[in-house]
Amino acid sequence: MLLEIRDLNVSYGAVAALRGVSMDVSQGTVVSILGSNGAGKSTLLNTILKSIDARIGGTIRFAGEDVSGWTTERLIAAGIALVPEGRQLFPDLTVIENLRLGAYLRRDTANIARDLEQVFEMFPRLREREQQSAATMSGGEQQMVAIGRAMMSRPRLLLLDEPSLGLSPVLVTEILRLVKQINAMGVTVLLVEQNARQALKISTHAYVLEKGRVALSDTAEALSRNAGVTDAYLGSKERENVQC
Repeated sequence: MLLEIRDLNVSYGAVAALRGVSMDVSQGTVVSILGSNGAGKSTLLNTILKSIDARIGGTIRFAGEDVSGWTTERLIAAGIALVPEGRQLFPDLTVIENLRLGAYLRRDTANIARDLEQVFEMFPRLREREQQSAATMSGGEQQMVAIGRAMMSRPRLLLLDEPSLGLSPVLVTEILRLVKQINAMGVTVLLVEQNARQALKISTHAYVLEKGRVALSDTAEALSRNAGVTDAYLGSKERENVQC
């Protein structure tokens, strides 16, 4: 098991954001986290990478090691990367400068150059615009930069927080196709996604969070046929079209 979370509790002062959350993410899979706004999905991803100012309890194990007390930098160096909600690029830096920041902990210069080339192969549009400032790019292009930047750290586990947020349906399909491509390259993916129908299509397993707790856990195929899940997150029309 690549990622194991046991009895995770996260609180912001007196407000409990996660309550007794336990889940497993197997090596080589895409696992989706579904739930309404405020369910704790983003908090979960930020807690895994310790990019959060909150009181945390419970255990997180990565690649067999207890990483509960590790710093963000140590977790990134170990192979965990986060594409945060809203992308959080450096708007005044160019595409290539943002991408290179993803490798800031690495010292293997030759491999960094090869990985940069791989990112450009994955996102040809970024090669065309490598000297363009991030602030002048479209939302879809910025998301490509954010994912490319995360890939520059050579992650074993990629945490994706709402990659389709604010994008057109065509771009949503493209971004999630690329998520599947990244997974095929051997990267395990933990995906938070409001577009439940698309997320279930590319996932192996899924968890549903409600008010900071795991309400359901099953294969993506089973959850796509669960009446409660489809009524809450897919709707009747989308339910008919889901194919996992």
